[in-house]
Amino acid sequence: MTAQEAEGVRAAVPRRRGSGQLSVVGVVAVGGGLGALARYAAAQGWPTAQGGFPWTTLWVNVVGCAVIGVFLVLITEVLTAPHRLVRPFFGSGVLGGFTTFSTYAVDLQRLFDSGHARTAVAYLVATPCAALTAVWLAATATRRVLLGRPR
Repeated sequence: MTAQEAEGVRAAVPRRRGSGQLSVVGVVAVGGGLGALARYAAAQGWPTAQGGFPWTTLWVNVVGCAVIGVFLVLITEVLTAPHRLVRPFFGSGVLGGFTTFSTYAVDLQRLFDSGHARTAVAYLVATPCAALTAVWLAATATRRVLLGRPR
């Protein structure tokens, strides 16, 4: 291979310098902050009584999962060429910061520790079932409304 051919090969290979990753990290961080603020506002607006069923956390997770179902259909099946930062900003950032399965785990621990085992078990089962159902229903409804078909 001549020096000129090698230069042509080097020019054809895209160079990565990390700046693309930095923008992804940045939009995930900003989106995550916005989602966490929304989750915090919900928790402040509808606090859970000591030993009570954590309805706010359950509904935040269910609503967030429903939005994820709609968003994923839009981003993968409807929009032809979304900006490369839309999915990290909204999917990982905003919705990742809004949904709160870590708080779900803390709520479970508190319920068990305070002697509310029945409430904890109900919450343990209800949250993932409701969240998965919300994703499926939202994605199915979005496909039917926007694409006129189930998948």
